[in-house]
Amino acid sequence: MKKRFFCIVGVICAIVISQAQSYYTPDLLGSGFEKHVYDLPDDYHGKVVATLVRKKNDVPVQRAVLYVHGYNDYFFQKEMAEQFIDSGFNFYAVDLRKYGRSILPEHYPFEVRDLGEYFVEIDSAVCTIKNEGNREIVMMGHSTGGLITSLYCNERKEDLQIDALILNSPFLEWNFNATYRNLLIPFVSWLGSFMPDMTLADEKIPSAYGQSLLQEYHGEWSYNTDWKMLQAPGQRFSWIRAIDKGHDKVHAGLDIPCPVLVLFSDKSISDEKWSAGFQEADAVLNVDDIARYGLMLGKDVEETSIPGGLHDLVLSRSDVRNTVYDTIFKWLTSKNLMQ
Repeated sequence: MKKRFFCIVGVICAIVISQAQSYYTPDLLGSGFEKHVYDLPDDYHGKVVATLVRKKNDVPVQRAVLYVHGYNDYFFQKEMAEQFIDSGFNFYAVDLRKYGRSILPEHYPFEVRDLGEYFVEIDSAVCTIKNEGNREIVMMGHSTGGLITSLYCNERKEDLQIDALILNSPFLEWNFNATYRNLLIPFVSWLGSFMPDMTLADEKIPSAYGQSLLQEYHGEWSYNTDWKMLQAPGQRFSWIRAIDKGHDKVHAGLDIPCPVLVLFSDKSISDEKWSAGFQEADAVLNVDDIARYGLMLGKDVEETSIPGGLHDLVLSRSDVRNTVYDTIFKWLTSKNLMQ
């Protein structure tokens, strides 16, 4: 099985190396950002692609960050990229299949049946990054991206090409009460094994978390709301099953070989109607769950709670963001991954 895996990765790398270098085009973010689209093997509904976004450091460096976004999300956090570039890294981000830049007209947004499906585009991105002269790679995952990257690093632990993993509010447990967690989610997950395209009803009102981010409401950020929606579409049963199975693996304990930094807000908020409290708490996940299960990811895990942090910590108010970046760069320095 291992021989087969390494053979597959080798084929992916050969394809990526032959194509990626000459296929970058300007990205919608401007300011030197470029993108490359990977044509991936067809899935159960047809054609799928993934998109790698990069911005190279003006000074030649051999360290890179690879960022993986969360659910109902895509890469748009230019300030985060610039923070890493100013600190001596090349920056890369991947829009996963059926997200953001990678959504095709025929796609149901964010659909997946097994989180391992995403490992193909992560392998492709890692191959590209290595081929472009980067000797060290720091991977960063937000929310669902934090779950995916954790599972990826555990799955690839025999030959992991990642030197450190940073998790920004990783999605390690459902933020539901005991009845939902123990009865409803397992039932829907079971249904998802033979009714994968069954779909929950769409959300009807803008999320309070989204209102905390967007300039049009109470936030300071502007982004494409066709890709990061105020009203998320109903989840497919197969998506719920994929997440639930991913959680099961985390709860059983992972063995990620590289050092892991787990970051999360110091508190959560769960009101349905927006209030000022949404500007200084995690409105998506239970931070106690993150703290509990974060320690089960590997042997070298450090956790830090960020006072006043939003769910996506790098979208918090400016003083909180400064704390986030200071924490990250001090930790990377302690792991000998900063110049």
